[in-house]
Amino acid sequence: MFGKKRGDSPGYEDNAALDGFGGYQPSDSSGYTPASESPAPEPEPEKAAKQPMSRSGRRAMYGFFATLGVIAVAALANNGDRSSESSAPTPRAPIVYTPSPQVVAPAVTEGWQSVAGKDGVYAYDVPPNWTPKPGTIHGWEKGTQVPGITMVASAFVGEGYCPQEKRSRLGGSGVANIKLADAAAAAKKAVDDLAVSAYNPENGPLTAKITAEPPQTTEFTLGTGKKVPASIVLAEVVTPPGACGAHRALVGVIAPQLGEASAALAVYSGQDAPGGADRELILKILKTYRGVPEADRKTITPPPSTLR
Repeated sequence: MFGKKRGDSPGYEDNAALDGFGGYQPSDSSGYTPASESPAPEPEPEKAAKQPMSRSGRRAMYGFFATLGVIAVAALANNGDRSSESSAPTPRAPIVYTPSPQVVAPAVTEGWQSVAGKDGVYAYDVPPNWTPKPGTIHGWEKGTQVPGITMVASAFVGEGYCPQEKRSRLGGSGVANIKLADAAAAAKKAVDDLAVSAYNPENGPLTAKITAEPPQTTEFTLGTGKKVPASIVLAEVVTPPGACGAHRALVGVIAPQLGEASAALAVYSGQDAPGGADRELILKILKTYRGVPEADRKTITPPPSTLR
């Protein structure tokens, strides 16, 4: 993949997602707030190197530096012999990190994992080989030639699949704030924004060939049980082969009709490496996207971890 990606980012409040479904509020900012690393509420920025297929996020940063030892020089002896000694490095106390509470929701697909966002107001499921990172935002920055896109409530597959780039990701998913009221138009825009931004250099040239299918009409179930219209758009992406990048990729989006804007779930995956999601699997993931009844939301606090 090419270009810069948005990365994992802690302290993120998902204002760009659904506010109770039907009370949608667009975010006031680009969708994330830089903060110190933590897998908490909703993402943290990471600046990452360009990746061949799924440039999904900025590289996470942990700014821990060891304390340097202080060198002491001994005085010269009367007989002219010299000696020196160095003090041992000062031991550094371990840092205990306590994650913030998270709201989780049960999966609706047997054997799959749920990825919840916006305090558990919405969720979707991913297969067992995917890694849910609900507190992470990722995406691609706007460039001179690409529109950029930011997604929250993320999940990834095939991390480090390319030996030449350990930060590579074969595919991923996340929810994007698309400021269009029409569901079909919102789905089409999300597909275009992701496909163009993820599979082209941010400053061009635009070498990826993107072929979108006609919108599919479907429904989205709110947490109240009410159903609203939604649209699904799939697109095939063909890129010039690279060291890590797959030649073909698929992008799928489902956008519910929620008012002035839509919280669209996007799923993307390379097709030329094992472990990714094909067309059928992408559709299956998209159709798990739903509102979560309040009774099904559960708040948990992950156990503390020690950083040394």
